[in-house]
Amino acid sequence: MAATLIVQGDHMTQADPSTPPDGFIQMIDDSNAFFAELRQNNTKDWFNPRKDHYNTAIKKPAEFFADLLAEDFSRISGKPFKPKLFRIYRDVRFSKDKTPLNAHLHMMWSQAGDDSFAPFFFFGSEPGEMTVGFGIGGFKGETLTRFRAFVDRDGDDLADLIDATGLHFSTWGAPPLKKVPKPYAEDHPHGDLLKRKNLILSGRMDDTWRQAEGGLVKAVRSEFEKARPVMKLWEDRLA
Repeated sequence: MAATLIVQGDHMTQADPSTPPDGFIQMIDDSNAFFAELRQNNTKDWFNPRKDHYNTAIKKPAEFFADLLAEDFSRISGKPFKPKLFRIYRDVRFSKDKTPLNAHLHMMWSQAGDDSFAPFFFFGSEPGEMTVGFGIGGFKGETLTRFRAFVDRDGDDLADLIDATGLHFSTWGAPPLKKVPKPYAEDHPHGDLLKRKNLILSGRMDDTWRQAEGGLVKAVRSEFEKARPVMKLWEDRLA
């Protein structure tokens, strides 16, 4: 068994290979504690003197975690995936909520390239909750027409594979239409899919990864592997 890398601030060391969990337990515990406090003190005056701690204990390990999984996702899919760690600073320019900081750890991996149907995978952690998700972003114009034709033709296979992931349709992005779009019948067997302007699934992760061999990296990788059949169907029949 390969040794596990433990992340401690700026340093990475090899752990005892007999120890089941990986070093990202500390990252999650540190981020949960930090974001719980941030929720009660969401100001730059509170954050600025703690910025170094955030960068060392949370941001740097999270970037390393995202890079590790990008390699895994690329190997599993045969497609390059690019990692992104979302900024702690909120964009408040067009928001009524002027709270300056995000009190969560969010990251995403996007399949590289300019294919409008290229999928992404998402991981989020905040106090009391961990989330995974994947999908394709907003459909417009010709891509929306192609997506609906795909659902009409391959909806049975798509619905079965979606059910197998154990995830549910996410509220991220544009809301679905209220009616099945023309020219499809209102009683179309996959009307719910035809109403959608994106295809994004999400769900919660439990904390069994803490005691499992491979830890958080393996747990998130396993969620990606569950999503892979849906992505493969898109690649073969849609992209």
